[in-house]
Amino acid sequence: MNVEFRMRPVHALAGVACLALAAVAWAQSTPVAAPDNAPVQAAPLEEKPATWGDATAGQSKAGACAACHGLDGNAMQQNAPRIAGMPERYIAEQLHLFKSGQRTSGLAGVMVPFASMLSAQDMRDVGAWFAKQKAGSGVADDTAIADGANKGMKFYQVGERLFRNGDAARGIPACMACHGPSGAGNPGPSYPALHGQESAYVARRLEEYRAGATTYANPAHFKLMADVTKTLSDEEIRSLASYVQGLHTREPGTTKESIAR
Repeated sequence: MNVEFRMRPVHALAGVACLALAAVAWAQSTPVAAPDNAPVQAAPLEEKPATWGDATAGQSKAGACAACHGLDGNAMQQNAPRIAGMPERYIAEQLHLFKSGQRTSGLAGVMVPFASMLSAQDMRDVGAWFAKQKAGSGVADDTAIADGANKGMKFYQVGERLFRNGDAARGIPACMACHGPSGAGNPGPSYPALHGQESAYVARRLEEYRAGATTYANPAHFKLMADVTKTLSDEEIRSLASYVQGLHTREPGTTKESIAR
């Protein structure tokens, strides 16, 4: 009896062990369905707000811009704008419009891939770099107009009159009211600099404004220019473009005589 009594716990433990092994074997041989998880919810990432740009940081980020806009922003390629001396905010805003797909005209197809790689801070840094560069200037067309309402005037003078005085009869304000007497722009409302801008580029942009169609989400500035340009003739647009191409700021201390020399 004593022997039988002592063996009972052994038999019991053996039975438990067999059951455990059987359970493991069953688990390994039986497929287990994966839990039916809910679809992953993608949360939009909020980009950190940009601060004022760092020109030093912007110089290294602007390397890709040189092919079209030049190392210092004085573009040599036709239809690529001269961006040297542009207000920082204006450059950043235009880069955003390209990146977001709102600006689609002209060389937008070239700009979008580059702008898409930039963060909001990158855009401000690039803008700060080009804002510190000195804009060059071209030459205005002084050929005499042969016929029409402006016969006898030099070609650029039609645009000069609009730039400086506007046309009250048509409700056109002077361009310099927003862009400055020297065409240096206005960094506050991010109005662009115009001085020295390539005439073909200026003419194309004015034609786009005159057409009045835009895909901008916030079209306030576009509509302002659309109202200004809606009654301009082709000759006036080309003359304005020629005038601002030759417009430049005068260095301190220079005189007409020193410029002539």
